[in-house]
Amino acid sequence: MLKKLDLKEQYNHSQEAIIEYLKNGIKEGKRFFKSKYIARDLGMSPKEVGTNMKILSDECADLRIEKWSYSKSTTWRVESASAPA
Repeated sequence: MLKKLDLKEQYNHSQEAIIEYLKNGIKEGKRFFKSKYIARDLGMSPKEVGTNMKILSDECADLRIEKWSYSKSTTWRVESASAPA
């Protein structure tokens, strides 16, 4: 039987910070996030955020992350994985 890994065992520091940021945003009712604003708020570069968001869109079981659009910065649509699709 596989044990569920906690954030620190499964993701790097940047990914952990992004996941927590997104989860807090979802709790506040947000669904769309721009890479440049995540980067600004977390002290990262937009490129670092974009790279990690792509990884998380494939790997993060807690969130559904979809690249949504690009207008001066990539916009990501994010929902809790437990929310109806």
